Amino acid sequence: MATSLSYRIAVSPTTSNRSDEVLTPAALEFVARLDNEFAGRRRELLDARRLRRDELNAGERNLDFLPETAPVREDSTWQVAGAAPGLEDRRVEITGPTDRKMTVNALNSGAKVWLADFEDATSPTWSNIVSGQVNLYDAIGGDIDFTTDAGKRYAIGDDPATIVVRPRGWHLVEKHVRIDGRPVSAALFDFGVYFFHNAQRLIDAGVGPYFYLPKLESHLEARLWNDVFVLAQDLLGIPRGTIRATVLIETITAAFEMEEILYELREHIAGLNAGRWDYIFSVIKNFSKQGADFVLPDRAQVTMTVPFMRAYTELLVRTCHRRGAHAIGGMAAFIPSKDPAANAVAFDKVRQDKEREAGDGFDGSWVAHPGLVPVCREVFDGVLGEQPNQLGKRRDDVSVTAADLLNVAGAGGELTETGLRNNINVALRYVDAWLRGTGAAAIFDLMEDAATAEIARCQVWQWIYNGTKLANGEPITTELVTGLLDEELASVRADIGGPGSRLDDARQIFVETALGETLPNFITTGAYARYLTSAS
Repeated sequence: MATSLSYRIAVSPTTSNRSDEVLTPAALEFVARLDNEFAGRRRELLDARRLRRDELNAGERNLDFLPETAPVREDSTWQVAGAAPGLEDRRVEITGPTDRKMTVNALNSGAKVWLADFEDATSPTWSNIVSGQVNLYDAIGGDIDFTTDAGKRYAIGDDPATIVVRPRGWHLVEKHVRIDGRPVSAALFDFGVYFFHNAQRLIDAGVGPYFYLPKLESHLEARLWNDVFVLAQDLLGIPRGTIRATVLIETITAAFEMEEILYELREHIAGLNAGRWDYIFSVIKNFSKQGADFVLPDRAQVTMTVPFMRAYTELLVRTCHRRGAHAIGGMAAFIPSKDPAANAVAFDKVRQDKEREAGDGFDGSWVAHPGLVPVCREVFDGVLGEQPNQLGKRRDDVSVTAADLLNVAGAGGELTETGLRNNINVALRYVDAWLRGTGAAAIFDLMEDAATAEIARCQVWQWIYNGTKLANGEPITTELVTGLLDEELASVRADIGGPGSRLDDARQIFVETALGETLPNFITTGAYARYLTSAS
């Protein structure tokens, strides 16, 4: 590709001493070419998101399967590209950020796939983003290791996991790179730098450039990604259809367009994933003003077996297998501890969750810690045996209506002060970690990412807005939450405060995103602009 530098590209300095290896003029020109081509469509689609969300919250629009795309759903003849080398068997996938330690540990974990995450599991400091690209470049070249403070060295073994990169979502920008004066799309930056440096090397190694696509809300957003893939492959002289993507169905609107999303990406798609935590966040956000029918109970009570979540996951399996795509299950976030009794209880819950997924027909599932890989693998081994997937399990018995997907009230449960306090406490802890540069944070024996903080603060806002009452009859008000916030902040500060603490900033962010008059779409967008672009 020619490197004419026909765009004015401004790049912030980075603390990574190897940034020049990935932020090359040619790579930046490639990113600029993509961003220049698609910036306008990206903005239009984000505007369409906001309009639909406003209409749903105002009761001016009903969410249903699209009548204009019915021919796509009714045509039984089309199939997706499906698996590519290294993606045939996905029975266990491990997720995590792209820091050097996680890169080595994930590749050596025994999982079939590593979701290398620039999105919710990465705090998007400039140094994190750049060093993550360096780490992936080294890993693909087989030239990466990690040495602990104690001097123990870890290197990649003989059978590493297949790398699937998750770039940031369409709604985010990378303010440290400006193209003709405007910040570049974070999604296109993450995708473009990785693809430019590694696509051909991956192909030469017998696999390919693979991606997880987050936060999609419509098939038109999937069409945009497909057009990005086509242009990127054409620019580098790579055959069309080489890329494989897996789309996270983690928004309620995307759940109504699963087949259309597969269709738009049919030349490049391998499967869909049930992104359970962001899905709950999306339900709350899109119907936050719609009254008691859309108010969920304590976060811990919203399990995968409540009716609206069952409808969503069963429809996902049916849709995928009808079109030849993999269906990948949700996250097991438990972190093994030194307490055998606690581990026994937690591992049993993980096993039950994976047994449900395997029984439903999922082809694999996610874990957040290497210690959970054997549990997940054992469950799927028991169902798959020597077969790489369950594509033959069509699930033609599944019939899901719009009412099923929207049956939020069917979750039942109750809202307790303990649940309210937990939302406040966990949000404070996570945002503190995120501001310090950690996007995957161990909190109460769970590996939490940004989705948890999003659910927590959205629930609080929704409960206040709708005048929801606790199980003891006490209404949830701004005054009540403010008092509990001060108490929980003191508790968290006593536990994890000290040098480097960002808890005061975390409190301010919580107040702005959970207690304000309006509900911000994302907790991370404003916090990134205010705190991470100057401190990175």
